[in-house]
Amino acid sequence: MTADLPEPFVIRERHHRVHNPFTEEKLAVLGRAIRLRPGDRLLDLASGSGEMLCTWARDHGVTGTGVDISTAFLATARDRAAELGVADRVTFVHGDAAGHVAPDPVDVAACVGATWIGGGVAGTIALLERSLRPGGLVLIGEPFWRKDPPDQATLEGCHATKKEDFADLPGLVALFGELGWDLVEMVLADEDSWDRYVAAQWLTVREWLDANPDDVLAGEMRAELDRAPLDYVRYLRPYLGWGVFALRRR
Repeated sequence: MTADLPEPFVIRERHHRVHNPFTEEKLAVLGRAIRLRPGDRLLDLASGSGEMLCTWARDHGVTGTGVDISTAFLATARDRAAELGVADRVTFVHGDAAGHVAPDPVDVAACVGATWIGGGVAGTIALLERSLRPGGLVLIGEPFWRKDPPDQATLEGCHATKKEDFADLPGLVALFGELGWDLVEMVLADEDSWDRYVAAQWLTVREWLDANPDDVLAGEMRAELDRAPLDYVRYLRPYLGWGVFALRRR
């Protein structure tokens, strides 16, 4: 049986349409930037609540498949597809995105913010390429260091265990070239899009705590809310960048 996301993750992001530090406006910019065409086929691994596929199907006439392990987020994605009138153009599959390969080659293969499915950037790009038609685009969403983390507390505040968990932006761009890919577009998060991703979780968690004071997870979520805002403004917001990078094989 396919696993599901841990419940705390679903609790804190259950109202999110985009499960990354990317606003809906930046998602729209990305769709325009990569010059999507009607009829393009997309594969989105770890597709979350499906906002990318649904809005791009509406705005650009693409078709696509999203794969995710969260039953809650997949239900949201299917509702969103119906709301936008694109349920006939997008499909959402409950499954482990790690190792998933499309049955037919796609024009765009994406993993936006979940490169752990391939064991890191290089492995995830290799996985996506298995579904990609010759000349197609890979989309990778990945963090990078904006500044060198000075200590272990900063690393942990940025959800890292060691500095090498992420590259800086030049290092990440260099890695794409070393792997044999041209970087042909990118759209980067800014502090506002980080706020919309992270700060929005605090109100969601607080509302959940108010409604579920006796839940078995209440203590864990209360402790998280006690520390999360200060950790965010002290560590993650100033030190960690994030972006989506469009790649084409050389």
